[in-house]
Amino acid sequence: MSTEDSQGGENRFRKSPTGPAVAPPRLPAGRAPPPPVQPPRRKRQFWSVAIFILLVSGVLIRAYRDLSQPEAWDYWKDQYVSPSLTSQVIDTLHLDGSSQGASYGRRALFVSGTIGPAGASWFRGRLDQANLAAGDIVLLASPGGDLNAATMMGETIRQRALATAVGSADAAGRVKPAYCASACVLVYAGGKTRIGVLGSALGVHRFVTTRPVNDPGAEAQRISGAVLGYMTKMGVSSSIVEAMSETRDIRWLSPKQALAMNLVTDPLGKP
Repeated sequence: MSTEDSQGGENRFRKSPTGPAVAPPRLPAGRAPPPPVQPPRRKRQFWSVAIFILLVSGVLIRAYRDLSQPEAWDYWKDQYVSPSLTSQVIDTLHLDGSSQGASYGRRALFVSGTIGPAGASWFRGRLDQANLAAGDIVLLASPGGDLNAATMMGETIRQRALATAVGSADAAGRVKPAYCASACVLVYAGGKTRIGVLGSALGVHRFVTTRPVNDPGAEAQRISGAVLGYMTKMGVSSSIVEAMSETRDIRWLSPKQALAMNLVTDPLGKP
């Protein structure tokens, strides 16, 4: 056998790793090699769908458990469906009744309505949109509402060094008397400066829980202690809690009483 024949043989055959050289299978001329065998796709699709269904089911079950609680549903509705508060940005608020750049001619956010369970989150969003600066005013007109949301709103007002006042405003920015009662008073107390508008009213009463508890007396004491701690932090006299505890009905504070309690820090006068 010649060298060329030997080399040609090596080209025609391949060596087996465990034995003599073997010839590769020959295909008929003009026929393409068969495609590689792939595992069936149906099994993979089935498991993908099954995992997706399990994940979605877990999310839906958790959402149902959350929303099955009355307070959770109330929060969701107040946050996304029908907020109980409304707001209006006032470029220049004139608290003394003038429209000619009088005292407290500051930018303001007028907030009115009942304070819902999602009121604090709603309020922060409206403050961001209003772009209020330190010293600007939150004007309030509300019968009260959720205690926890009110305290968080007051904390937000204090953190941003905003002032508070009670009243409503017309298109020209002139303030008219209004009232702020119950939980609204806690929002008002958050003001770094708390402006007293003659004719507007501040009303307080004893806070009670509406959800069932094992010991109503202990729960009432807990709420009273929380309100006292909050008011003290905001610089309001503890005598306001005494006034609250006297009745479950609204007790309207006179201007002198509100000033003596340090609830009002700047008695402005009649608008």
